[in-house]
Amino acid sequence: MGFKCGIVGLPNVGKSTIFNALAGQNIKVANFPFCTIKPNIGVVSVPDLRLYQLVKILNSKKLVPTTMEFVDIAGLVKGASKGEGLGNLFLNNIKTSDAICHVVRCFKDEKIIHVTGKVDPKTDVNIINSELILADLVMCENTIKRLRKKTDINDQNINKELGILEKCLFHLLDSQLLRTLYLTIEEKNLINYLNFLSIKPTMYIANVKTQNSQNNSLLGQLYEIANKENSVVIPLCALTEYDLIKQDIKNRNKFIFNEELCLNRVIRAGYSLLKLHTYFTASIKEVHAWTIPVGTNAPQAAGKIHSDFQKGFICAQTIAFHDYILHKGEQGAKLAGKMRSEGKNYIIQDGDIVKFLFNI
Repeated sequence: MGFKCGIVGLPNVGKSTIFNALAGQNIKVANFPFCTIKPNIGVVSVPDLRLYQLVKILNSKKLVPTTMEFVDIAGLVKGASKGEGLGNLFLNNIKTSDAICHVVRCFKDEKIIHVTGKVDPKTDVNIINSELILADLVMCENTIKRLRKKTDINDQNINKELGILEKCLFHLLDSQLLRTLYLTIEEKNLINYLNFLSIKPTMYIANVKTQNSQNNSLLGQLYEIANKENSVVIPLCALTEYDLIKQDIKNRNKFIFNEELCLNRVIRAGYSLLKLHTYFTASIKEVHAWTIPVGTNAPQAAGKIHSDFQKGFICAQTIAFHDYILHKGEQGAKLAGKMRSEGKNYIIQDGDIVKFLFNI
């Protein structure tokens, strides 16, 4: 699994239509709030042309792309953190996501209901973000109280965690998202088990009326918000994208020639936000893509395939993707001196073709 992305936003902003476009499904879409109650889940293959290049060289029998899971979460409303509109249930569905796709309506149309009565991206974003902050605030306060009641208050790890949580608490009390608070990797790892909502990497999906959105002032508001948070904005027309998945390949390719499909843009943004990349295992039997965090060493990457590979790791026979293609496969790359035998400290690079040697 590549990563899990929760699609959130106010009711009736186009979340389910975008989910259908991303996941290639046909769930119910309607012009009224809370059309979605239970979360809809779709697993899609991550498009990667490199897989097909490897298959062509090897004439492999099987191709296995990495995957991404989308979760269409019911619309959040003001007061969700206090249970409004089944809010607690919906917020819990976000907890299990690695990243958030926050859908914001950036077009006016009197025929389409807006839950607040007015299309205003700044207000809409603030409602959702405020609910995430409030939910995190409650979690943070309760955890601090629980830790302070621990019998061994001199425990170094407890004190360290308390220090981090108090830093988070002050940030939340200032109505700030936790993803805008600087925390070290060690600090994040210590509080990772709490699954704070506002700390999750977030991309904004601007639902626009047409693909040409250069003069869209509503979209401009969203870019302004995202720039302050150092977040990404992906403008797309939900209906256009959804219509495309229902068309035949020929008509779809005409669009792709001029515009990139939203799935590719969302996946690329998600990989960037979560600092992920891909390596490959390749043989005549199978070409397989594996998603790992940037900075993963060879034994950890081997463990992605099987825990035995990590436990008994000896070395990683590695060829850079460019060299593999240039020399038409493993044998050619080996003759050109491009195959390397890497040890346990080697950091796997994006596109590496790897063969792990291990002994149990």
